[in-house]
Amino acid sequence: MSTTRTDVTFGSAGERCAAYLYAPTGGLDRDAPVPCVVMAHGFSATRDDGLPGYATAFAEAGFAALVFDYRQFGSSSGQPRQVLDVGRQLEDYRAAIAFARATPGVDTDQIALWGSSFSGGHVLTIGAEDRRIAAIVCQAPYVDSIPTVALIPPKNILRGTAEGIFDLVGSLLGRAPHYIPAVAPPGGFAVMTQPQAVPGFEAIVPHGSRWENRVAARIMLTLPLYRPGRKAAQITMPLLVSVCDRDQITPPEPAAKVAEMAPRGELLRYDSGHFDIYEGEQPKRDQVAFLSRHLSTKKAAAPS
Repeated sequence: MSTTRTDVTFGSAGERCAAYLYAPTGGLDRDAPVPCVVMAHGFSATRDDGLPGYATAFAEAGFAALVFDYRQFGSSSGQPRQVLDVGRQLEDYRAAIAFARATPGVDTDQIALWGSSFSGGHVLTIGAEDRRIAAIVCQAPYVDSIPTVALIPPKNILRGTAEGIFDLVGSLLGRAPHYIPAVAPPGGFAVMTQPQAVPGFEAIVPHGSRWENRVAARIMLTLPLYRPGRKAAQITMPLLVSVCDRDQITPPEPAAKVAEMAPRGELLRYDSGHFDIYEGEQPKRDQVAFLSRHLSTKKAAAPS
């Protein structure tokens, strides 16, 4: 099927978030609105890193898809760069949802959320607060900092905390951010040093991506406090949790527990690592099937 992709932007807290708007064959028609899947990436990544394949699959199934970069990352505006703030990223998701609902040709009552890794936690948080969301997909999701941070070597936790304090104090004094690597090989220092981390990013980051292997160190002070999976019981819309059983980045069992706790949760498990799911065709087919069960692409045009 022939789909289209358009560069668009939307506002969030005074900045401009860059996004791709994918449309199904024939484009978007205000007289025959279709569902829209709102999508963003995980820790430090951008809209170009492994997400276009999913967005294209959704568009081929008859949905629109809005894939955006958070403020201060990728092609979006915002200074200083590479400052990861959970609260701001959640604000950007809310702004993206509002933009999707205001887009001609999108069914305002059929907005779905899609999140992967760190953003898998974001869509759980948003779904628990916005009951208008029609469905949620999260894959290899970050659902609880306690088991996730436990995968970080203790020496890196100590160093990361010290560098995080240095960065935070510097920001209060007006200094530029102090950065640490997002990924490094085992034995190195970064937020992620598991064996899957470096080859995983190498596999999903294409030539021309604006991904940078660095984040402001202050995230190491707030990262342990993020536990979005605790909101699972409040998520009343259909929820698909796609778990990678050989995931070294986000532990699979806490994610599986989220599917069990959510009133309408569904669980699918794959014999794969954290980054394999971006390239896998079966997860795409499974997610399209899930969304097709819970979203309608056949809304009749209003009578003239």
